[in-house]
Amino acid sequence: MNYAAIKKYDIANGPGVRVSLFVSGCRHHCKGCFNSEAWDFGYGNTFGKNDMNEIIAALNKEYIEGFSVLGGEPFEPENKETVLNILRAVREHFPDKTIWCYSGFLFDELKETAGSLLKLIDVLVDGKFIEEKKNLRLKFRGSENQRLIDVKKSLEKNQVIEIEE
Repeated sequence: MNYAAIKKYDIANGPGVRVSLFVSGCRHHCKGCFNSEAWDFGYGNTFGKNDMNEIIAALNKEYIEGFSVLGGEPFEPENKETVLNILRAVREHFPDKTIWCYSGFLFDELKETAGSLLKLIDVLVDGKFIEEKKNLRLKFRGSENQRLIDVKKSLEKNQVIEIEE
């Protein structure tokens, strides 16, 4: 899997100061996407052990609230296995830090195709970015159709439980 960037001090993609991984590769091709260069699966660098160590070291600070994964599309078939391994490592090292993930796929689609990944995520921001529904006043998402989902509660209740803003 390739990635576009690792941001060690991100305040835009979840609450508090976070470490964020921007994966490469996305087939959604949303009009107006802020990260369209990451649509290409070959964009950026190949993710490896040194990158994992960099993420773990960046997360190992008290003021870092959590880890966010976005893209590109973390749930593309080409990315899922590596993202799963990354999330497992983050959970193992930092069980109390939150994990957020952004996806153009909907929660119900992911429940069917990526259940093992979902179990490691605290909050999923789901849904494609729709430029006509863009709203700059929304917290942690770009368009009004996107939802902030409490993944653990949603899996437990077998229905989407959104987080109140």
